[in-house]
Amino acid sequence: MAETFSPDAAEHFRQLLNQLREWTRSPEEGQLWQSVDIFDQDDYDILVIPSFSVDQEVGSKVEGFLHYEERLLFSLIRLRNPLTRVIYITALPLCPIVIDYYLQLLPGIPFSHARDRLLLISTYDGSLKPLTQKILERPRLVEKIRRALRPNKSYMVCYNSTDLEQQLSLKLGIPMLAASPEVLHWGSKSGSRQIFAQVNIPHPDGSYTVTNVFDLVQELFNLWHRQPDLKRIVVKLNEGFSGEGNALLDLRPIQDCIPNRCDREKTTEALNKQLENMSFQGAGETWATFSARIPELGAIVEAFVEGDVKRSPSVQGYIRPSGEVEIVSTHDQILGGADGQVYEGCYFPADSDYRCKLQELGLKVGEALAAKGAIERYSVDFIAVQKPEQKWDIQAIEINLRKGGTTHPFMTLRLLTNGTFDYNTGKFLSQQNQEKYYIDTDNLQKEQYKGLLPNDLMDIIAQERLHFDSSSRTGTVFHLMGALSEFGKLGLTSIGNSLEQAQEIYDRVEAVLDRETQIVKPSQDVQDTSLPINWSQ
Repeated sequence: MAETFSPDAAEHFRQLLNQLREWTRSPEEGQLWQSVDIFDQDDYDILVIPSFSVDQEVGSKVEGFLHYEERLLFSLIRLRNPLTRVIYITALPLCPIVIDYYLQLLPGIPFSHARDRLLLISTYDGSLKPLTQKILERPRLVEKIRRALRPNKSYMVCYNSTDLEQQLSLKLGIPMLAASPEVLHWGSKSGSRQIFAQVNIPHPDGSYTVTNVFDLVQELFNLWHRQPDLKRIVVKLNEGFSGEGNALLDLRPIQDCIPNRCDREKTTEALNKQLENMSFQGAGETWATFSARIPELGAIVEAFVEGDVKRSPSVQGYIRPSGEVEIVSTHDQILGGADGQVYEGCYFPADSDYRCKLQELGLKVGEALAAKGAIERYSVDFIAVQKPEQKWDIQAIEINLRKGGTTHPFMTLRLLTNGTFDYNTGKFLSQQNQEKYYIDTDNLQKEQYKGLLPNDLMDIIAQERLHFDSSSRTGTVFHLMGALSEFGKLGLTSIGNSLEQAQEIYDRVEAVLDRETQIVKPSQDVQDTSLPINWSQ
C-alpha cells in the first residue's frame, strides 16, 4: 500500500519535520535541549503506532507476532507527566488488566488521572497486514484520530517508519518522530555494509544486494574465492526481522569444490545444490520459500564469523531532529535459533571489556546516518570474538533504523528510574546514583505456560511479589502478556542493582511460573475439597 508522494506532499512532510526541530529548542535561550526526551517535559499529545511494518511473511515466522505491538507499551509510562496525553492504537483490543498494570507503575500519579489522558483504539483486524495499513484502510478511524489530536501539539512515534507511516503522518498533519522512509536503505543489510565501509568500521567480508539466485551464487563463489578457508556463509534477506530472514550455508560438505582447486562451473554447481541444504532460521522456511523472496526483498551474502568464545553485543544511539548524536546504551544480546542467529533477549550493559569501543563505533555510525538525514533511534549489532590474551575482535553486522529489541527494556528502565546513561563508563545511574542492570527477553516461552490468562499472571505476580518495586527500583516489568495464553510466550525485563541480582530476579520469575504451571495428575487418594460455586451470591 506504499504510494509515490508528490513534490507538494514531500515538502509538507519536511515542514512537519521542521516542527520537531523547532520544538527541541529552548524558548528562553534558543539553545538545543540536552535531553533526548524533551517531549516528556511539555504539553504534547503522543500518537503511538506500534506497527511492525516489515515483510509480513518474514514476521509471520515469529510466534505471537501480532502481540509484538505490546512492546511499545512502555510509552504509557510517559503519562507520568500530568500534561501528556497518549493515543495508543493496536490491531486487536488490549486486555484491560494489562493497561492497568502499566498505569500502576507510574510514580506519584493517580491511576484515574493517567487513565483519563490515555485513549486506546483498536482496528479489530487480526490479519497479518501492517497495523498502519489497517488504519489507512479505515478513513473514519483516521478522522477520529485526527480529531483527537491537538494541532501543533502532537507528534507520532512508531516501531519503524515506511511509506505507510509517512502517509499516515501526512493525513493527520502531525510530524513523525522517526527516520524518513527516504533514508531507510541505510538500515537494510546492504545499506549497513555501505555505512560500515564509509566510516572504516570492521565488518565481515560479503556482498551488497542481489535480486536473483544466479547473482547470489556468483557472490557466494566470489566470497569463497577470496576466503578459501571459510566454513560457513550467511545469506540474509535484505529486510529480515529479528534474524528470521537469515540462512546459513555450510561449505564443509562441498570442500572438494573450493575455488582454484576445480573449475568455476563445478564450484557454482555445488553451491547451487548446497543452497537447498541451508539451515533456515525462520520456522518452516525452505529454500523454495526463501528464494522466492529474493527478487522482492533482495539478499546479501556475508562471511560467517567463527569463534570458540563469541558474543553478540549492540549499541543504541539517538539522533535528535537537530542532528546531534547521542549514545544511549550498550547490550550483550542473547541469540537463539538453530545457529544462534535469532534475537531472544539481552543483558545491560555490555561487557566492560568492549562497551566503550562499541560506543565509539556507534557514534561514528550515528554521525554518518545523521549526515544522510536520519533521526531518532538506531542501533548497531556486532559480533565479538575473544582472541588470545583475552582481546576481543569486534566486527559490525548490521544497522537497525527502528526501535529494536533493546529499545523497550532500556526505555522502561529510564522512564521508571528517571536515571541517566553515563557515556564515560557505559553504566546507568538512577537519580539516587545507584547503578542499574537488567536482563530482558521477548522469548520466555514454554508449552506449559499456554492457557495462562493475563489475569492469572497478575494473580501470580501479586501473590509472589514479582512486580517492580518503585521504592528499591528493582524487580520485573512484564510485556507481551497478550501472547501468553495462545503461545505460552512472555516478555520480561528484570532490573537489579547488579547483573547478578538482575539474573536472580529473572530466575525466580521463571521458577515461579514453572511451579505454578506444573501439570498435576489427579490421584484417587486425593479428594476434591473445594466448595461449590454459589451462583446466587
